[in-house]
Amino acid sequence: MTSLISLADVSVVRAENPILNKVSWQVSDGQRWVIMGPNGSGKTTLMQVCSGYIYPTTGVAEVLGYQIGKDNVSELRTQIGISSSAISAILPPNEKVLDVVLTAAYGLTERWHEDYEQVDIDRAQQMIETWGLADMAKRTIGSLSEGERKRVLIARSLMNDPEILMLDEPAAGLDVAGREDLVSRLSALAEDPLSPILILVTHHVEEIPPNFTHALLMSQGSISSVGPVHEVIASEPMSQAFGVPLGVEFGDDRWYARGRTPSRGRRARN
Repeated sequence: MTSLISLADVSVVRAENPILNKVSWQVSDGQRWVIMGPNGSGKTTLMQVCSGYIYPTTGVAEVLGYQIGKDNVSELRTQIGISSSAISAILPPNEKVLDVVLTAAYGLTERWHEDYEQVDIDRAQQMIETWGLADMAKRTIGSLSEGERKRVLIARSLMNDPEILMLDEPAAGLDVAGREDLVSRLSALAEDPLSPILILVTHHVEEIPPNFTHALLMSQGSISSVGPVHEVIASEPMSQAFGVPLGVEFGDDRWYARGRTPSRGRRARN
């Protein structure tokens, strides 16, 4: 398989503090990845390197044939779809859902004086229908529920038919119904052989769709464990990455995690 993301000993250092420390990672076509780790473990920085928004201090990062920090990555960024809270925060609340999705064609967050071809409008409408938003197309994004906004963000991130789709905590803030709806939709996307490479960042194993293939665990800026999802999202690797004893189980196509309390010996009776 050809590696579409290839990181070799990538480090990112800020104020003499390593945020990423010699990270090596390969992502191939057709793979669906989940990335997990404690807060501050380097997950967001890793995504920013892979999307060309942060350059490595040392090491080599190549994404879709572009070397980050050496090649002009403006074209690369159009080939990567990103759904994150940072993008959600800058969307004008009065912008209509159709326009929120459509403006991704120009990398904008609101309509201005740009002209769109019919092919762009058709693509935006297709994404809106795919993500169950057809009856909301003329509503403003500020009037939507959190779950609906999350689906708009993903529809927007798919507007340009990207090679790679990065989802940074897409289920954060959702209630149980919203989370289950989103996981079901992401599972269907992961199952589609024509979908882009998927990279999901999450804090909760319950949010991992069943069709994801690989996992990467981070701890203190380094890779703690990496490989097939069923080998990595497991009790021992997860306990090591998060620094607490965890019991991780898989059943009915879903993962579950719980804390394990060390057993205590019973006090002897007199």
